[in-house]
Amino acid sequence: MEKPMIGKIGQIGVPVSNLNRAIEFYKEKLSLTLLFNTDSMAFFDCNGLSLMLTLPEKDEFAHSSSVIYFQVSNIKVTYEQLKAKNVLFVDEPHVVAKMGQTETWMVFFQDTEENTLALMSEVHL
Repeated sequence: MEKPMIGKIGQIGVPVSNLNRAIEFYKEKLSLTLLFNTDSMAFFDCNGLSLMLTLPEKDEFAHSSSVIYFQVSNIKVTYEQLKAKNVLFVDEPHVVAKMGQTETWMVFFQDTEENTLALMSEVHL
């Protein structure tokens, strides 16, 4: 059996309905670096991973994306920083798993286009 040729994720596409509003959210609220944008797309750098905001080409692509989990070093501090920027959180940071001496924490929020996003952090006890 042949081994799959998939390596790492090179880009994540996020459908949006209002590109300028979405650019502002990802740039101003999440502090991601805008690489460039066109009339229908915007590309951000997320620590080497390309995040593409795009106006859907077809109606079947015009729906919320999969959840994107942004890894952060201190989830509670990042949560407070984003809350201060009026980011709409669905819940508060909480433990979702514990393996040995490591807890995985998460908190979910929405962008301006109703896509669900999350912060995640590993806490070593």
